[in-house]
Amino acid sequence: MSMDKQKILSIVKQFAIEKTAKDDIHGFSHVIRVLDLCLDIGKKLGANLHVLEITALLHDIGRGNEEQGINNRNHAEISAEMSLDFIKSRDFQISQVKLDNIIHCIRAHSFSNKTVPKTLEAKILSDVDKLDALGAIGLYRTIGFTIKNQGGIEQVIEHLENKILKLRDQLYLEESRKIADERKKIIVNFYNKIKRESNI
Repeated sequence: MSMDKQKILSIVKQFAIEKTAKDDIHGFSHVIRVLDLCLDIGKKLGANLHVLEITALLHDIGRGNEEQGINNRNHAEISAEMSLDFIKSRDFQISQVKLDNIIHCIRAHSFSNKTVPKTLEAKILSDVDKLDALGAIGLYRTIGFTIKNQGGIEQVIEHLENKILKLRDQLYLEESRKIADERKKIIVNFYNKIKRESNI
């Protein structure tokens, strides 16, 4: 008898908690926000919610290895491999098609990994991960990330210019762009003010 979906999710969630970073930048609070917004958009667009739940929970589990500089590989690639090994080690009895989609979603969620999302679920995860870098939370994460990496105000401005303010144009879905337009206002407002006040 195959394991029910809630049992699978419970096991996946516990594994994700153990493997996800213990911080506010890419930690489990980020994972839960990504999960919730993936499901909101997924319901509207008729996506496979079970695939989205699993991929959202596992999408950043390789970040710890990336930060340690293991093989200089992108965290999405590491996360995908770790997820595949984890799922195969369990008696989840997930179909090959669904498993392929899960691994593709994780691999394609990072823009810097140069893997183009091909499925609806992959596009949703990729978009939502970027959306969490916009808005008030996104701004908090940008500043926190910069300070964590010993950067200062100039690096915050550079990060906003080179990455955060360009995210809206990297989204795949119209539904995501609507959310981005609203959240981006907070970033633009902050960016304009900090440029003016810091004279940078």
